[in-house]
Amino acid sequence: MAAVWDQQANRARGGPPYARHRPEETLLYQVIDDYYPDFIAQLQAEGRTLPRFVGREFEDYLKCGRLEHGFLRVRCTACHAEKLVAFSCKRRGFCASCGARRMVESAALQVDEVLRIPKAAVGDRQKRVDSGRSCFDMARPI
Repeated sequence: MAAVWDQQANRARGGPPYARHRPEETLLYQVIDDYYPDFIAQLQAEGRTLPRFVGREFEDYLKCGRLEHGFLRVRCTACHAEKLVAFSCKRRGFCASCGARRMVESAALQVDEVLRIPKAAVGDRQKRVDSGRSCFDMARPI
């Protein structure tokens, strides 16, 4: 399934160009990727296991942002440029990228729904959020 976005509209809003998150280049990812299989083997040799939710956290983190584990192809509606956007784990434990996204979403929810602060008092929060987003964040299925 392809998705569309408007690259020129994103540039007009002052948004940064899209850069794919490359978790495999981070130190944390490399350490977990190198030592997690040995850690699991050691636990099994001792007759112990990790709780399922912890194992899922590790496994999902190792797949997050990797094109070989799934992606969405998006195409600009104006210039027809295409990019591949890898699926994310949507976890909060190890993944700094997904954890930060959740933090921003929950902060927006607290301002809008829980605290019910008028937009005039906060400023144009949506404009500030949009200016930091890439055109791929605006992608919608066609």
